[in-house]
Amino acid sequence: MKAGVEALPDDVEALKAALIVARAEAAAARAQQSDDQALIAHLKLQIEKLNRDRYGPRSERTARLLDQLELTLEELETAATEDELAAEMATAKTTKVASFTRKRPSRQPFPAHLPRERVIVPAPMTCACCGGARLSRLGEDITETLEVIPKSWKVIQHVREKFSCRDCEKISQAPAPFHVIARGWAGPSLLAMVLFEKFGQHQPLNRQAERYAKEGVPISLSTLADQVGGCTAAVMPLFKRLEAYVLSAERLHGDDTRVPVLAKGKTDTGRIWVYVRDDKPFGGPAPPGAVFYYSRDRAGKHPQAHLANYTGIFQADAYEGYGKLYEGGRAPGPILEAACWVHARRPFFVMADLAENARRKAQGKKPAVISPLALEAVRRIDELFEIERAINGQSPERRKAVRQELSAPLVANLEAWMREQRAKLSRGNDVAKAMDYMLKRWIAFTRFLDDGRICLSNNAAERGVRGIALGRKSWLFCGSDRGGERAAVMYSLIVTAKMNDIDPQAWLADVLARIAEHPVQRLDELLPWNWHTSSAQVSQAA
Repeated sequence: MKAGVEALPDDVEALKAALIVARAEAAAARAQQSDDQALIAHLKLQIEKLNRDRYGPRSERTARLLDQLELTLEELETAATEDELAAEMATAKTTKVASFTRKRPSRQPFPAHLPRERVIVPAPMTCACCGGARLSRLGEDITETLEVIPKSWKVIQHVREKFSCRDCEKISQAPAPFHVIARGWAGPSLLAMVLFEKFGQHQPLNRQAERYAKEGVPISLSTLADQVGGCTAAVMPLFKRLEAYVLSAERLHGDDTRVPVLAKGKTDTGRIWVYVRDDKPFGGPAPPGAVFYYSRDRAGKHPQAHLANYTGIFQADAYEGYGKLYEGGRAPGPILEAACWVHARRPFFVMADLAENARRKAQGKKPAVISPLALEAVRRIDELFEIERAINGQSPERRKAVRQELSAPLVANLEAWMREQRAKLSRGNDVAKAMDYMLKRWIAFTRFLDDGRICLSNNAAERGVRGIALGRKSWLFCGSDRGGERAAVMYSLIVTAKMNDIDPQAWLADVLARIAEHPVQRLDELLPWNWHTSSAQVSQAA
């Protein structure tokens, strides 16, 4: 240490120069380290995505892990860019340290469908070398930057000219154009934007009103609410057609989630129910659809009323309110229960989550006890899911044949193993409770072996209610029971559009523009899977 201090120059200016160099070297090293960390995070994310594409979701934590990796990559990329700029500023003060530049991956070209605007940079009038003015054009270099045009507002004036007859003096005028709401003042694109932001992006009307006011278009909250109510009433016939279509399926997925509801001096907990028709897993040609309902509580009478006229296969969790749906003498016919293996696997997985235990240990927390029985149950159930991934999308007959050959022996061994292990466990044991959940409903859990239409999981319904769970933090609560019912109608239409890879806002804009004068006999033409938009409609919706 003493030798190092003695080696420093005594001159103040030399010391300043050495300090600048040291700071530049430290900034470059810090930028290099940040770049390395960002690259490692990027590669980890790519590996997990490739594994997911190749093997499918190997566990329930896969989606959570991908979200975590993406968030980590976002933070590290941002920090790496900041450190790069800091290193550039530091090295600019000295010539002894090379500037650090990140090696970024090659950027993909911008989509070809985006319009291009050419901005010609003024060319030199004279030669920079000799000053001559005889310049000839050799070509051009183009540098593209992506830009966005801020949302613009405009008022459309519908002009109806009046004419008088020279013979009879009668005044003639074209009829007023149809509007989705009587005496409406908002165009279909504006209405679609308000609806989609409220029910698709979970932005309450008060926040929308604040943003519109800042953009120079003050619209009161009550006025926006009036438009939402009018639009919901206008699309109600479309919801009824969607409802009839979904509930005519051979197989349904069902689920529910809580939704806070504003009450006098408190917030009650209501429920949003979803029923999903999705035939893609067994290669069915019918397009997918979802229908939502609202209720103030979770009483069993609600799903019983929703499915009063339904007969077929119903995939759901073991909620006791569904019990009467499975009774043998039910009218108009029986509903066959198909239990969800993901729900059954979940408690075992919690008791066998090695990765979560490792995280808790790294954070200095007490790790949970890993159950060998739970670990074995997860392994056995995962073998069934591995078979299912290979036959996903194939015909019901093919799926049944593979299940009879490969899955049936595994299921039989699983049952025998669970009954043997269960006899050794006490009633209050957590593993015993997880086993009882399956063994008491074994017929419902094994029904998939004899019917290729049945899925092992109820993920289709859980995906349907996921947006509501994500949006609860934004809109906090429904204002009333009527608000919950209105939300259920709009969720049905928006989620169904997403399931069919249709832009919900563009679809809503076109539907709202046409539904007032659309023949009721051809209402099915407006359903998302039958909707075909033209370029003019796309530009209008945009």
